[in-house]
Amino acid sequence: MEIVKNISQHKLFKNLFIAFIGTMCLAISSKIKIPFYPVPMTMQTLVVLVIGIGLGWKLAVTTITLYLFEGIIGLPVFSGTPDKGIGLIYFTGPTMGYLIGFLAAAFIAGKFQYDENQIKNFLKLLFAVSIIYLLGLVWLGQLIGWDKPLFKLGVEPFLLAELFKILLVTFTINQIKKINKIL
Repeated sequence: MEIVKNISQHKLFKNLFIAFIGTMCLAISSKIKIPFYPVPMTMQTLVVLVIGIGLGWKLAVTTITLYLFEGIIGLPVFSGTPDKGIGLIYFTGPTMGYLIGFLAAAFIAGKFQYDENQIKNFLKLLFAVSIIYLLGLVWLGQLIGWDKPLFKLGVEPFLLAELFKILLVTFTINQIKKINKIL
């Protein structure tokens, strides 16, 4: 019985360590601004997809939840923090729907089965990222009003960057899947 307990504790600590490393990757990806048209690009959605595919849905959701918790308690892990505020006040701002969407996208990316069909893989990843934007628009509409040009404000500026990131993940999906085998 003691052996089982030790194995369970080891696995728990290992998974928490992996989740913490994932949150660090997300935090770093939120701070890197790559010049892109029409707005600078961060790599957060790419990292969310990699976490989902590489860690599997359970550990991916744990990782994103930990990341959101870190931001809510005031750690400057979100894009725009600490310059634009920190903690729960920042979290409940215009980006909250997108941040919640990270959970759904990591879950979806982790649940899908990927194969050699790049078009199917691309469409699965496109669906996962679309959930981020759908939840982002729903929250943005609640926050600033449904009469505003929500798509133009909350999606359109990011479309080219998202296409680039989804293609990048699509073409490296076999390498990303190897992460799960290593862990």
